[in-house]
Amino acid sequence: MSACVPTRAADSTRPKPIHQPHSPPPTPPRRFRIAGADLSASIAVFLIALPLSLGIALATGAPLQAGLVAAAVGGLVAGRLGGSPFQVSGPAAGLTVVTAELIHHYGWRATCAITVLAGIAQLGLGCLHVARTALAVSPAVVHGMLAGIGVTIAVAQLHIVLGGTPQSSVLDNLRALPNQLVHVHPAAVSMSALTLALLLAWPRIPGRVGHVLRKAPAALIAVAGATTTASLAGLSLPKVDLPSWSSHALAGLPEGPVLGIAAAVLTVTLVCSVQSLLGAVAVDKMVAGRPELQSRVNRSDLDRELLGQGAANIVSGALGGLPVAGVAVRSSANVQAGAVSRNSTMVHGVFVIVAALLMAPILDLIPLASLAALVMAVGIQMVSLHHIRTVTRHREVLVYAVTTLGVVCLGVLEGVALGVCVAVGVALHRLARTRITHEEKGGVHYVHVRGQLTFLAVPRLSRALHLVPQGADVVVELDGSFMDHAAYESLQDWQSAHFAGGGAVELTGRAGTRIAEPASSAHCRCRPWTPWRNHQCETSAGAQPVPPGGHPGGSVGTDGQSGHQLARGISAFQRNTAPLVRGELARLAREGQRPSQLFLTCADSRLVTSMITSSGPGDLFVVRNVGNLVPLPGEESGDDSVAAAIEYAVDVLKVRSITVCGHSGCGAMQALMTSEPDGAITPLKRWLRHGAPSLERMAAKDRPRARLARRAPADAVEQLCLTNVVQQLEHLRAHESVARALREGVLELHGMYFHVGEAQAYLLADGDGGELFDHVGATEDLRRPA
Repeated sequence: MSACVPTRAADSTRPKPIHQPHSPPPTPPRRFRIAGADLSASIAVFLIALPLSLGIALATGAPLQAGLVAAAVGGLVAGRLGGSPFQVSGPAAGLTVVTAELIHHYGWRATCAITVLAGIAQLGLGCLHVARTALAVSPAVVHGMLAGIGVTIAVAQLHIVLGGTPQSSVLDNLRALPNQLVHVHPAAVSMSALTLALLLAWPRIPGRVGHVLRKAPAALIAVAGATTTASLAGLSLPKVDLPSWSSHALAGLPEGPVLGIAAAVLTVTLVCSVQSLLGAVAVDKMVAGRPELQSRVNRSDLDRELLGQGAANIVSGALGGLPVAGVAVRSSANVQAGAVSRNSTMVHGVFVIVAALLMAPILDLIPLASLAALVMAVGIQMVSLHHIRTVTRHREVLVYAVTTLGVVCLGVLEGVALGVCVAVGVALHRLARTRITHEEKGGVHYVHVRGQLTFLAVPRLSRALHLVPQGADVVVELDGSFMDHAAYESLQDWQSAHFAGGGAVELTGRAGTRIAEPASSAHCRCRPWTPWRNHQCETSAGAQPVPPGGHPGGSVGTDGQSGHQLARGISAFQRNTAPLVRGELARLAREGQRPSQLFLTCADSRLVTSMITSSGPGDLFVVRNVGNLVPLPGEESGDDSVAAAIEYAVDVLKVRSITVCGHSGCGAMQALMTSEPDGAITPLKRWLRHGAPSLERMAAKDRPRARLARRAPADAVEQLCLTNVVQQLEHLRAHESVARALREGVLELHGMYFHVGEAQAYLLADGDGGELFDHVGATEDLRRPA
């Protein structure tokens, strides 16, 4: 490529740039562009952030402008530097109680300085790469902390909703509540009730009109409705009063005991960091629900997210803003609104700045009671029933309750510390306490182990196992997640002895899922508790393979063993797998099959289509035959099964793609190459004649040879396997239903080759005009057209 040509006017004065022969061309300057999806998402987030930022500032007792400063800084600084592109940061409800206590004890300017110090601490933690460590905190502690903060917020804001003033603590607010109920302010209560009514009813408007109206955030509609009603009715009640920016207070040096200030910094750092990191993980889960983003956006970099949050807190505190953290409500709205990059978060920060500078007269009309009702609703939502059900299911209600009460009665840092201590105690108790029971039902003995199986429980386990009579059928249920070496050896020794005495043992895990097939160490060298059922046993010299669940030394022959294995497999399915898939299969039975792909492959037993495609019931319409052959139309000679399957899949099931999958070591291809034309005509030979065009294609000198991207085919058989896939794709195009769907653009054809020994899949791709099978890695697109 030649160098850039200067303009005529500059020809005589500027030397032409000279590039080395192999130097790359100059890179044109990149222009900053904002995608339309990011712009619309930023507007949606801004409309949610504006009233919430004002409401949180009101709840903390900080200047109302501090909420807008934090929202703008969270969008611009944390949005640009953070490690979670779609997380939206700003003043968070989880920080309300902490900030209110700091303002009460140290004043507003000192609170800003504490925010700056907390940001510096976050930068240090980010540089030390400890972000993942913060996620080790028990979820019950985090949920309990949020619930305690939510209760504190709701009780405090209830006083403003009723037209009064909140006290400094939850207990004081509760004691003052009866008197506040006697002296309610009717105008404040009416605006609060209107706000809550709109907040609850807006997302539930039915019909098409509701679908359109619900695009506007409920929080904005609730506050706007109350503001408009109060203005038109001329109600006399306290409203937002944004002071001039010229009088905005900035950070000042904190005064007080060093230990107290250090504890305050630690509290802000802890709450901001944990909430932001957990929010980033939650955003990753939301992004996983949008497949179009997974190839463009990596998982959140938690250390970078900590650095971004630290920088945002430094800037926000220095400019007189509230502490900043990731906000779940805004982040989920950002993802659901269709954001495609971090630009949406940053543009929302710009919108907040514009609103703070130009919309002050409108913001001054908002009743404080309306903002208080909005924040009270947010506080109530922080006491999540889903979280309570989760901790109940995991038997961590005590941790949750202690943390919640500790935050409400003592404070955030003290409550979290109490919760962590209780969580550690519960973990130690579970590790040391194991319950082992034995019972007999219908001639089968059940030994149930609840809890972790450590050396401390070995004596009790041994006693329970020796209650089982010799030769009995036993089911050992291990309802725990840990087994140490001593317990493993004890269980394995007993299992071997029980087998030797003619007994049968089945080991199951939590919810009855099998974790081991019975095995005798005298006859099977496979490791116990192998996760895959279909393993091969290496028998010792002269020993007979033991059928799973059978008795060693039995007289059952090979056929009997196969039948016994089949029966055992069906029994295991009914007992272990059927309860897990029954709901999904019932849905498929009601709705009928709706597969997206026709998968045509060989009948070879080593090809497990669901395994190599990670598919489940209802995903694939599978056709298997010897050699994955597709007979040309008119040449079936009475066997229309493949053509019928193709027609049914394309015209009735409306599949979107057809994949022809060959494999290494294909016996059909070997038979095709070694078949003698003068031999007897057998059904196999009659079928394999449909593969003759593949032989001719491989022998043709003027046709490109199918090949692998990373290496040459190992031998002629592999070359034929690859060529056969390409040839069968051409046969597919000859079928009328396929040709019509291809013309209409509703169908794609794919070629695939699976190397059994390497457990590696290859997809047919375009390569230098030839027929190239590309290696499929962990990040490559499996839907690439052939």
